[in-house]
Amino acid sequence: MKLVIIGSVAAGTSVAAKARRNNEDAQITIYDRDYDISYSGCGIPYYVGGEVELRDDLTPRDAAFFKKRYNIDVMTRHNVTSVDKDTKTVTVENLETGDTFTDSYDVLVLATGASSIIPPIPGVKSDNVFPIRNIQHAEATRSFVDSTDPKHATIIGAGFIGLEMAEQLKLRGVDVTIIERVPQVMPPLDKDMACRVEEHLEKNGIELMLGETVTELVGDGHVERVVTESGKTIETDLVILSVGVRPNVELAMNMGVKLGETGAIAVNERMETNIPDVYAAGDVAESFSIVTGKPIWRPLGSTANKMGRTAGDVITGGHLEHRGILGTGIFKVFGLAVAQTGLAEKEARELGYDIEVLHNTKPDKPAYMGGKDMTIKAVADRATRQLLGVQIVGFEGVDKRIDVFVTAITLKAKVDDLFHLDLAYAPPFSTTKDPVMYTGMVLSNSIDKAARLITPAELQARIDAGEDMQIIDTRKAAQFEKACVDCAINVPLGNLREAAKDMDKGKPTVVYCNGGVTGNAAQNVLRNLGFIDVYNLSGGNKNYQLFKKYGN
Repeated sequence: MKLVIIGSVAAGTSVAAKARRNNEDAQITIYDRDYDISYSGCGIPYYVGGEVELRDDLTPRDAAFFKKRYNIDVMTRHNVTSVDKDTKTVTVENLETGDTFTDSYDVLVLATGASSIIPPIPGVKSDNVFPIRNIQHAEATRSFVDSTDPKHATIIGAGFIGLEMAEQLKLRGVDVTIIERVPQVMPPLDKDMACRVEEHLEKNGIELMLGETVTELVGDGHVERVVTESGKTIETDLVILSVGVRPNVELAMNMGVKLGETGAIAVNERMETNIPDVYAAGDVAESFSIVTGKPIWRPLGSTANKMGRTAGDVITGGHLEHRGILGTGIFKVFGLAVAQTGLAEKEARELGYDIEVLHNTKPDKPAYMGGKDMTIKAVADRATRQLLGVQIVGFEGVDKRIDVFVTAITLKAKVDDLFHLDLAYAPPFSTTKDPVMYTGMVLSNSIDKAARLITPAELQARIDAGEDMQIIDTRKAAQFEKACVDCAINVPLGNLREAAKDMDKGKPTVVYCNGGVTGNAAQNVLRNLGFIDVYNLSGGNKNYQLFKKYGN
């Protein structure tokens, strides 16, 4: 069998390695138009910032490594310009010499990846404007920063890479402005979680311009000012483009490969395209959601590796299948970890789910061991009691909690199951009742209407509609006077039983504290006293105040 793979980063090299492990006799060739193979694109911001010192740390394997270890021919700087599916041939241009030749295949894998979106802005081709996608971009950006010592950088786009670049440049002493066309950072997050990231960025000296669109980069081949649609002008020394990527599907389209509704190549669970003996894997191919079963496209190295391994196995007679993804992601900015998996609240509502929403703020471990609060936002389906998605913002232990939630969603666990997980506990690592367990308990109780939740957005909508409600702040008077929910009265928990004698047990009642625990205790008191319709404010007053400040 003669296997030709186009693309040599995460997916392409995974295809080749798995195919070789299964079949020693296959002839395997990888073509790639780039200089580097199997590199860590996600590490680029840390190389630019100097946290990763050497370029070679991002490119641990080269063509010689694959030839020696796997007997695979990796041809860099070779661009496949066309594919003839009828004759099973590829036309290849050697980008160093300009020579063109034809190669044949029995099986072809498209692992052409994705490329940075370069917005059609005047001045975008200036010498101090850099996309961040491959090792050449990394070297060019770091070299510019090292040699010119810029005082200010403008980052266009507030996704993963944009925020990581903001951190790394700021740590190098560069002032940073981030411009994002939607009115929040990290558009995949719900606004009430993104605002926590925004607050942290501003505390660390990052200027945010949200809901702004860049219209012009002004300068004669070298950007000096950035102009936005609203007329704002930012003087700058460096521009980073981080507005997203798009799949490299041109070659696939020209040979008749079908694209999916996401714009990436449509594949089945075996990574097969609509053309016999042609497969696709990695950032160029679409996946499907474990939650909904619908096609989704999330270009991540971890997904590309899984897709590549699956394709390599299937091609050589194996039985692996791609099982879909949740779109899980995590990043760090100025010590704050931000993670998400599955559906956001806004997606779940748009898809028609009847959902329960929880904001759970808990320390990652006991305070006496230096525990720091993390906020978990969980979305569950009331009908099936299954988790649909989770978002977490915090300083410690975020990675392990999100991975537990990923496992639970993947295995179709119900919220009730989370409490029963036998999670590892010792004071240096967790609280006795882990935040994961607490999340399941509260969601379960709310779905059962034993201890119902209400989000800040839902509460404010009912307040604005003029609904006759009792809103009770159960904190100390000093906390109440500092900041409280609109229309609330202050009844500290210790006084609640006596005060309840004069309250209307049939009127909708909302109780709250700072984060939710005391509010839940107050909720139980009132329910046991015969109050019919009692809610605990999800995430407490802290969550409500963020909602009021940043909107939803």
